[in-house]
Amino acid sequence: MAREPGVTGAGDQGIKTRVSFLQLKDFRAEMSRAGDGSMGLGRVCALVVVAGGWLGAFVTAGAAAKDAAGTTSGLPIPRYVSLKSDHVNVRAGPTKDNDVAWVYTRSGLPVEVTAEFENWRRVRDSEGAEGWVYHSLLSGRRTAVVTMKSKDELAPLYAGADTSSEVTARLQAGVIAQVKKCDQHWCRISGEGFDGWIEQQRLWGVYADEKVE
Repeated sequence: MAREPGVTGAGDQGIKTRVSFLQLKDFRAEMSRAGDGSMGLGRVCALVVVAGGWLGAFVTAGAAAKDAAGTTSGLPIPRYVSLKSDHVNVRAGPTKDNDVAWVYTRSGLPVEVTAEFENWRRVRDSEGAEGWVYHSLLSGRRTAVVTMKSKDELAPLYAGADTSSEVTARLQAGVIAQVKKCDQHWCRISGEGFDGWIEQQRLWGVYADEKVE
């Protein structure tokens, strides 16, 4: 579908697939062969992945630095991470005995770790869906989702960390990009065909008061 120049769209493919009870048998068989930690599933996605439909304009606020004492990994909770694979099973509980609730199908999708149990991490996505994922399917590489009040609104991407600088692109809600740097007000992000600065409040995947180096 044609788009006006300078607009990066969010596409039409979904980021997760709900699993029916009939499908669960197939997933159990698959996991018995490959295991939840397998990274050889499916295709390799581009750096920028986009969410199907509108991912909503909910931005998590709060301090990024939390007390890490008592966590399995020793890392702070909550924290943002991203998905390593384009096939990630999300389970109802932190064991392989729990049913697969849905499958994420987008590598690089940002999620928030909200709890840990042994080698499992409870994660929440930008739509608020929450479930358990095996730790090896998560990456510390930072990505974020562009969020807007309206799905038809476009987020300007600037050449510098200043609204007076040149607008180099306009991003639709749902676009996912790599986070290079944040200073608590502005973030530098990049993706396929764009690289520039966006207001930090426009992103889900970075805390409002967080610095990213």
